[in-house]
Amino acid sequence: MTPAAEPTGATTTPGSTVHKWRMPAEWAPHERCLMAWPTRESLWGPYFEEAKAEYAATANAIGDFEPVLVIANPGQGAEVRRACGNTVDVVELAIDDSWIRDSGPQILLDGTGRRAAADFAFNSWGEKFLPYDQDASISRRVLDVLGIDRIASDMVLEGGAITVDGEGTLITTEQCLLHPNRNPSMSRSDIEAELMANLGVEKVIWLPYGHHDDTHTDGHVDGVCTYASPGVVIAQTCADPTLPDFERMAANLEVLKSSTDAAGRPLEIVELPQYPFHTLPDGTQTMVAYANFYVANGAVIVPVAQHDLDAEALAVIAVAFPGREVVGVPSNTVAYGGGGVHCITQQIPAA
Repeated sequence: MTPAAEPTGATTTPGSTVHKWRMPAEWAPHERCLMAWPTRESLWGPYFEEAKAEYAATANAIGDFEPVLVIANPGQGAEVRRACGNTVDVVELAIDDSWIRDSGPQILLDGTGRRAAADFAFNSWGEKFLPYDQDASISRRVLDVLGIDRIASDMVLEGGAITVDGEGTLITTEQCLLHPNRNPSMSRSDIEAELMANLGVEKVIWLPYGHHDDTHTDGHVDGVCTYASPGVVIAQTCADPTLPDFERMAANLEVLKSSTDAAGRPLEIVELPQYPFHTLPDGTQTMVAYANFYVANGAVIVPVAQHDLDAEALAVIAVAFPGREVVGVPSNTVAYGGGGVHCITQQIPAA
């Protein structure tokens, strides 16, 4: 793997340059996509090999549109290459788990197009999965490989907990960011100030909830709402009043309808009503969050459940992303592990 041409992977501070750092939207041009190979066998149980197959399918789908760099535990590089072929680059770095959206860096750009990265603290979603010491440092180590400067923050934050429009607005959930297992000593205003200082946003929109079933992450926003373009969001809705998410998604929708972004625009809301469930061979039921997609260069890579609702969801997402190819990848096993396509990917914006 050839590192990007960048300054040294040193640590810097917000405001240390003349130009303000800002996290670009996911649809900004990418240099590559970052992934991590499944390694916590206890999480996947009997579906460990199926998980690897779905990760490989996701890497290969993204690889049709942009380069993919896969982080593998030392000694696993050959396995990744066998599974993915020549579509990916591999770097061997010690990791505990494979949810790089949450443990990885948030790349920023300044007014001249230079890059740095916000590196927030990671505590394994409130210390749910142990150990996590390698994942707590993987962001710094991968930045060293990429040659991108680091802006460190002591605040606990996972990448799946936020979505940004690249123009100053960030959306998150109260369920996650205000959970006492993340930053118990920080108030809501403290958290907002840290987001603004490190990600270059001017406004934070707080949705009440993530998915009811999202117990691993305590309700990440990337399963229920994501930006599709400036002023436009895709929001998960639920039409079945018997489901726990019926009232929760309705509450989120009311907040979005009454919100304006940093530019003062009311939000255009694209509703995503599809809500598939899948039963695994052992009887475990999973829910695949269609909103948990990855925006690649020229494409949107969407988790699908191999369910009758897949085609409808893909059509809704295609309308929100005109000019991009919409590609579904099987994600039932990834959903069993607690996430989707967005959770297992992290964009590296182009300098």
